[in-house]
Amino acid sequence: MNILYIGGGFVGTCSAAVSADSGHNVLVYDIDEKKIDKLGSYQKDRIESCMFEEGLYDLLSRNKERIKFTSDYSKVKNFLDKAHVVFMCLPTPEIGETGESDLSFYFDAAEKLANTLIKRQDGKQDNYIVIVNKSTVPIDMVGKTKEIMTQAGVKKFGVVSNPEFLVEGKAVHGSVRPDRVVIGGETEKDFEIMRKLYDRFYSSSGVKYIEVGAGEAEAGKLLSNYLLFNKLTQCFDVVGRTCETFPDLKFENVRKILITDPRIGNWGLYDSLYAGGSCFIKDSRSLSYQLQTAGKNATLVNESYLANKRQLELFIGRAERELDYNWEGKKVALLGLAFKQDTNDIRNAPSINIVNFLLENRVEEIKCYDPVANGDFKRLFEQSKEVKYFETALEALQDTDAVIIATDWPQFRGLYDSLVGLYRGKKGLIMDGRRMLQHKYNDLSREGFDIIAVGSPLLKAK
Repeated sequence: MNILYIGGGFVGTCSAAVSADSGHNVLVYDIDEKKIDKLGSYQKDRIESCMFEEGLYDLLSRNKERIKFTSDYSKVKNFLDKAHVVFMCLPTPEIGETGESDLSFYFDAAEKLANTLIKRQDGKQDNYIVIVNKSTVPIDMVGKTKEIMTQAGVKKFGVVSNPEFLVEGKAVHGSVRPDRVVIGGETEKDFEIMRKLYDRFYSSSGVKYIEVGAGEAEAGKLLSNYLLFNKLTQCFDVVGRTCETFPDLKFENVRKILITDPRIGNWGLYDSLYAGGSCFIKDSRSLSYQLQTAGKNATLVNESYLANKRQLELFIGRAERELDYNWEGKKVALLGLAFKQDTNDIRNAPSINIVNFLLENRVEEIKCYDPVANGDFKRLFEQSKEVKYFETALEALQDTDAVIIATDWPQFRGLYDSLVGLYRGKKGLIMDGRRMLQHKYNDLSREGFDIIAVGSPLLKAK
């Protein structure tokens, strides 16, 4: 099949790579010329500089004869003459903190697509084409997309919803081996085309292939992300807070008790300073907005959002409240800039709020390090007298007064020796927002560190 992807972000590119790997002929279009140039280079370092996803380079290079990237819309027009399916993979960010989704990118792309589709086959529109909503969109976007196409005069088309449930950092693995594929449609013809597209999954006994109504697929995506977000924030705001309150509780031991109950499960039961990224916050806020717009109560949905904000604010403020710590003039190592491990994505990363907080409190220097996200973070905070970037954690730690761990990169678990060696004879503050050093808290305390960690009471230097 000939498949067009409009939007070459994490979702579009990973999905397109898997389609190519399934034997389809794929074209990915995006207006970002620099990103398209890097993705289309099929060079590992250039691909990972804009999209760090394990396995993506291998998949693209292995299928480069079947997948092409372009920022030239004339190539899209030519491709549509023979296309069977068009995936809409556009950003739908929140407008301010209203919960309402900014659909301008989606609508602009849909209208442009409609005006192109009416001209396919010299206006004859002979081929049937399915438009697939891959973007996370409000409920009934399939209906709105159909209206755009119909009003423009597009013929022989269908619209379906095919939400993604990928985990950034594991998006390629999740695309190749999904736990479920959800297709929301209205006609048997559209379902048949999607079965052909996803034949490797439709025929697999290990994948749940789910066909439902379009609105049900759209709602399922929003509700799935809300429930996951809610579980994370409950762990932060209840489980973690309980362990911070009572000194004889160790978070890891309490967690063991909880996760051995199969009704509770283990996903999401880890403490963190914040749940960031591009999906959970935005999708939960969108769900809340849609419910409230319809006149319904969304208190519980809103509380997950507030609990997440509260978690970061409380964590950042603990040094002042519990140690009467004065940040002014201090040199601080900020370890971890991406919102989570295994990605260079900094959208809603806690590191952004931390840097702003430190600058407002007039620190002398913020020494930043992330294994893959330094370049992306520099677009928000340029290298300056106050904000500096380093190529290793060891370099960032040198000549500092405090350390803040903001991302759960596994290598941060091994920092004990470096911290002790660099701070020998000097008191320091460690703020562990991911409990990466929990196995060494007592040892670090004996070495002269004050420890503030999510899920633990203050541990003063001994």
